[in-house]
This record gives sequence, C-alpha cells and structure tokens, in this order.
Amino acid sequence: MAAKVVSKQLVIDASVARSAGGKDAKAPTSINCTKFLEAVLDICHKVVMTPDIKEEWNKHQSVFALGWRRRMVAKRKFVFLDVPIDNELWNSIDQIAGTDKQRAEMFKDLRLLEAAMATDKTVISLDDNTARRFFSKAALQVDELKEIVWVNPDKVKNKKPIEWLQNGANPEPKRLLGTWCDR
Repeated sequence: MAAKVVSKQLVIDASVARSAGGKDAKAPTSINCTKFLEAVLDICHKVVMTPDIKEEWNKHQSVFALGWRRRMVAKRKFVFLDVPIDNELWNSIDQIAGTDKQRAEMFKDLRLLEAAMATDKTVISLDDNTARRFFSKAALQVDELKEIVWVNPDKVKNKKPIEWLQNGANPEPKRLLGTWCDR
C-alpha cells in the first residue's frame, strides 16, 4: 500500500486561474493549467488565498477556475488567510531591484511570496520569465526567499508538475528560488 500523501498548502497565482480553460481547452498552456488544478483538487492539497490573491483571482479567473474554486471550498480544501505585510521584506526588495520595471514586477507578486512564507512555502505561477527570475536573484540576498518553491504548471516536459503534486509537492532543489537558474 502506498504511503499517504501529506497535504500541502499551495499559493496559486491568478495567472494559472486565468489560463485554465476546462475540458474544452485547446491551447497547451490552458490544458496544462486545467490538468494541474484538477490534480490539486483530486489529490489532498489545499489552495491558499489572502484578500489580495482573492481580488486578483476575481479579476482574472476563467469560468473553469471559478468552478474549480467553488469545488475546492466545498471539499474544505480552501485556506483563507489574512497575512500581514512584511515591511522588512518589501524594503529589501525595494533596495535590491535594479530597475523600476523589476521593482514593479516583484511588488506585483510579493503578496504571493508572503502567503507562501506563512504556509508551506510554495507558489504556483506561470511567471518564470520575469517574477521568478527576479526573485531568484533577490534570494541571493534575502534568506527568506531561498526556501520558496516555485512551480510552473506549464513546464510539463522537464519539470513534471503533476507528478510532483502526486509525490507530495515536496521542495526539490530545482524548484527552489534559492537554487533556480535560467534553464
């Protein structure tokens, strides 16, 4: 008999909610996000929402994601937290950002990281090219960021996100901001 998977609390970015298209999805990213969210629902993991994250979801979620969210709530797999702003973290990021564009990108997603740090330190997002890259560089100077797991549900070939979920959504070096590189 297989060991029971320990439930993890996942902070899922609105980029995933916007892209998930349901069973009629045709675009690869839409299909991958749909499959990932369905796997979260089917496995024992939970989704974390803060007021800021909920607001982003409400603005950007697809019809499928809204239904998925309702099913997560019905299954009691929804964790709603009010995470206070970490002024020290915001100040560190403000000082580290090399440009106004980097600062804006990082500030846009910093609430995801705060929610992750308050729970199981896991962010699910499609944003590898800007936010993840910037946060990975910032992790060289901000220790709290080093242990954040960042998973892109659209990286199915080399990262196997659904398999990762099925195996317990554990931190792996290739997924940590502190060890991630541009691959």
